[in-house]
Amino acid sequence: MYEFLDYRVCDAMTPDPVTIGRDTTLAEVEALFEQHDFNGVPVVDERGALIGVVTKLDVLKAFRFTDEHMFPPYADIMRASVAEVMSRDVQTVTPRAPLTRTLQKMIDTRNKSFPVVDDGRVVGVVAREDVLRALRRAAAGQKAEGPI
Repeated sequence: MYEFLDYRVCDAMTPDPVTIGRDTTLAEVEALFEQHDFNGVPVVDERGALIGVVTKLDVLKAFRFTDEHMFPPYADIMRASVAEVMSRDVQTVTPRAPLTRTLQKMIDTRNKSFPVVDDGRVVGVVAREDVLRALRRAAAGQKAEGPI
């Protein structure tokens, strides 16, 4: 299990993740969630720089039940862009960050995943499942692959 101490985010992350642009509709992102079983997806600008993250919870927050709208206008809401609902204050990690710190950050923040950002660009995503997989590998004696 001591091998886990040498693991970095780059040893566990999913590289080259699916990303979307700010003009992606909620219907399109919901289809992505369904197709890939993602909980969230990074939103990037034209250069691949992170500008936000949209999660399933963000999409759910787009629906409002008020006295005036007992049934939300589903079609109208699903045509909205992710820029209207995405989280802009995003916590990230770097590829070379120790996986032990990332694990603790997941616990402390209760985030399911973090975008991995290097030199201003999204290069990966590390999720709870990735950390659990790395823990299993370390427990089996598999050494970290080393920094990218």
